[in-house]
Amino acid sequence: MTKPGVVFDKRYADHDMGPYHPESPERIRVLNRMLEEEAAGRFVPIEPRPATIEEVTWVHERAYVDFVKATAGRERVVLDPDTSTGPKSYETALLAAGGFLRAIDAVMENRVHGAFALVRPPGHHAEASRAMGFCLFNNVAIGAEYLIRKHGLSRVLIVDWDLHHGNGTQHAFYARSDVLYFSTHQFPYYPGTGAVRETGDGPGKGFNLNVPLTAGKSDDDFVYVFRKILFPVAAQYRPEFVLVSAGFDIAAADPLGGMSVSREGFGRLADALVEIASGPCPGRIALVLEGGYGLEALHDGVLEILIRLGRPAPPPPLPAPAVSEATRREVEPSLRTFREYWEL
Repeated sequence: MTKPGVVFDKRYADHDMGPYHPESPERIRVLNRMLEEEAAGRFVPIEPRPATIEEVTWVHERAYVDFVKATAGRERVVLDPDTSTGPKSYETALLAAGGFLRAIDAVMENRVHGAFALVRPPGHHAEASRAMGFCLFNNVAIGAEYLIRKHGLSRVLIVDWDLHHGNGTQHAFYARSDVLYFSTHQFPYYPGTGAVRETGDGPGKGFNLNVPLTAGKSDDDFVYVFRKILFPVAAQYRPEFVLVSAGFDIAAADPLGGMSVSREGFGRLADALVEIASGPCPGRIALVLEGGYGLEALHDGVLEILIRLGRPAPPPPLPAPAVSEATRREVEPSLRTFREYWEL
C-alpha cells in the first residue's frame, strides 16, 4: 500500500468558537474541498470514530472531561481567554481524538502508507485538567497513550512543529521515557513554555527536547534543526512509531505567526520524518492537524505532505540546508543542553 490514509469528516466543522475566531470551521471545509477536488485518488479515506471516555482519561482528568461534556448543547461556554465551546464542541472533540486513533490503527495494520488526521479542534495545548489555546482534548497525547496501552509499544516519538509550544503534550510525558517529545516553536511566544532547560524529570530526563526559535525562520532553518538534532536523537532512541503535531502556522504570512515556511518546506519536513520512520519503524508515521490560520497556506501545506507521503519509495536523503550563522548560534544552546543525554 503506497497511499497515505486520511481522516476527514464534515462533522469537524461543527465545533464553532464564533464568527471572528481564527480557529474556524472554514479550516476543515477548505481541506475537505482540497481532498475532493485536487487530491482525489491520492489517499485512502479513514472513517473516524469518537474516542471513548476511557481513552480520553488516559491523558485528562475525569472531572475535566465531565466539565467539557456538560457544555454539550449550550450555545457558548468560555473555557479560557482563547477557547470556548458551542453546542457540538464536546462530541466533535471526541471525534477528533478518536479519528486520530483510527489513523494510528490503519498504519499499525499496514492498510495505509502513513496517515494524516485532518481533525479539529486541535489538541497540543490541552492540559490534563484545562482547555488552552483553542484546544479541548490533547489528540496527539491520547494517540501516544493508545500506542503504548493498546498496541504494546514502548518508544513513541512525538515531533511538534507547530508555531506554538505544545505545553499539554510536554506535561503529559515529562517524567517518562516511553514517549520522546521534540518541539520547535517560536519563542518567546504563547504559551510561554518550551525553554531549552525543560528537558524532563526523573525517568523522563532527556526525553523532552525543546528547540525555541526566534521569528523569521525559513525552510532551511527547520531542516537544519531536524538534521542537526532530531536525526541523531531518533537514531539513538529508535522509535517504534512517529507521531506529528502538524501545525501550519509556521507558514509564511500566517496571521498568528512569524515564521516563513513554504509549501516546499512542509514537504521537506514530511520527507525528514518519513526518513526517520523508514528505519526502526518502517512506514509508522501519523500526523494530526494542529494550528494554521492562513487558509491558502494550510491548503497547500497539507496537499504537499499528502503528495510526499504517497511516494512509492522513501525520499532521498535531505541535502544539507543553507543556514545562516545566526541560526547556528541560536540552536547552539539546545545542542549543548541535549549533549548531556544524546550523542550530537
